[in-house]
Amino acid sequence: MRTLFWILLLGNVILFAVMQRGGLGWGEQAYQAQPALHGEKIRLLVASQSAPIKALPVPAPAEASTVAQLAVSAPVASHAPAANPAPALAASQVQAVKPAPLAVKPNTLICLEWGDFSGADLKRATEVLSALQLGDKLSQRQVEYDKGYWVHIPPLKNKALANQKILQLKARGVKEYFVVQEAGTLRYAISLGVFKTQDAAEDYLNELRAKGVRSAQVGERAIKLKTTLFMLDRVDASTETKLIQMRKDFAGSELKNVPCARVASRKKLSET
Repeated sequence: MRTLFWILLLGNVILFAVMQRGGLGWGEQAYQAQPALHGEKIRLLVASQSAPIKALPVPAPAEASTVAQLAVSAPVASHAPAANPAPALAASQVQAVKPAPLAVKPNTLICLEWGDFSGADLKRATEVLSALQLGDKLSQRQVEYDKGYWVHIPPLKNKALANQKILQLKARGVKEYFVVQEAGTLRYAISLGVFKTQDAAEDYLNELRAKGVRSAQVGERAIKLKTTLFMLDRVDASTETKLIQMRKDFAGSELKNVPCARVASRKKLSET
């Protein structure tokens, strides 16, 4: 045992002596495996849109591996600016993109003439126009014609037969009629309406036939025919729409746009 102790002790003395001389170089190699980091030579790479990129200084051989490791392991900043940011629009360009405002159409006023009316149609037209309450915007004038067309029942033999026919007309809803009393070929004829045009007379005849009046007919008559023409001065579009609907109930009537100066002049003549 004593011999083994002295052998181990001698071995330790020899190993210590070798380490003091640096024979194996373990301490130096361990020291050089982790070279010192030079903080003043490390540069943070930040992209700039305006400034040019400066060249980095070439590291020393002992620093090359350290700088490379830092470049690989450094995370990319999430707030770094984009490489090609979209250019901002100028103020003039922004105004050009804005939609143009819609043009407001002014509420224009128009002038109308509606006619001609006589007999029962004149009465009905007066009633529907009064319901619109147009005030001084509504006026009328008289128009005379040398001849016209009338819907009538041909002359009967005597007054008794004429009265009997009138009772039949009333039973069928006909309220407008006139018995000719003057001596001549037309005596005891029954007039049911006088119209300016033949078309208007034909339309009314069709209405009578729908009520069951079969003996009536249309004929031309050389008489002084007076009709009424309504004038509407500067009314709005909604009033025109109502009149267009009303006109459908008056066969043969005509609704037309006219210059307002024309309406004003005719209105003045009718008042004098």
